[in-house]
Amino acid sequence: MNFLSQTMAHKPEPNWPEIQAIPIVELDDPLVSLGLVNLPLRVYPAYYHQGVPGALSDCYLRRCVLFRLYKAARLLPAGIELVVLDGWRPLAVQQYLYDTLHSAMQAHYPEYSELELAARLRQFVAPPSTDPAAPSPHLTGGSVDVALCGSEGLWLDMGTEFDEISPKSASAAFESIEKPNARESEVIENRRLLHSVMLQAGFTNLPSEWWHFDYGNQSWAWATQQPQAQFGAIERLSLSERWQKNLANGDEIAPSA
Repeated sequence: MNFLSQTMAHKPEPNWPEIQAIPIVELDDPLVSLGLVNLPLRVYPAYYHQGVPGALSDCYLRRCVLFRLYKAARLLPAGIELVVLDGWRPLAVQQYLYDTLHSAMQAHYPEYSELELAARLRQFVAPPSTDPAAPSPHLTGGSVDVALCGSEGLWLDMGTEFDEISPKSASAAFESIEKPNARESEVIENRRLLHSVMLQAGFTNLPSEWWHFDYGNQSWAWATQQPQAQFGAIERLSLSERWQKNLANGDEIAPSA
């Protein structure tokens, strides 16, 4: 058995209070667009294609996170490619995802207290937060959602859809099947492959989501026992905001001759 087919262990949910207590020493690594990247990556901004309000038509990540994705993609066997589904998110998108899932779960579990509901929600969508000490993971540019496809662009079977709120979405969910059938065996191998190459590239995985990986943020620091995180919340400035920042920094425009 090589590293691409190692059994995934069942891991407990992260300790979010501990995660949010980890100090952040900002690395100042910029956000970069994935729209112009070449092979070995494919980019498919899932929320944009699903029509989520405010979703971007491109994916953005911290620059060093993109370089680690390149490493993961190059570890894949020939004929299998890494697909980026989401990276940095605007706060409005995070808020929409949280509110939408909150409404759905509240209707389905009317007996739950708000505290119980929040705990369930936390498995799949982080509360929207721009708190400098505890930002939502995707707002840092250090979280990335990925899947696998074949060279012809067809998705590999990962057992569930991206963002499916199901116990089967847990990364190691299929590992507990004693006698997997042909389809389940394929899912197990596909998940092991994705998990292995991402971990080899330095990422950590959110146990409840086979697609979610982190690097540099508080979730990554907690999972790797680092004393501090490298990425806090970051903004992608609009053209107007960039111009205002230029002027505020003293980048005055010289008068024409």
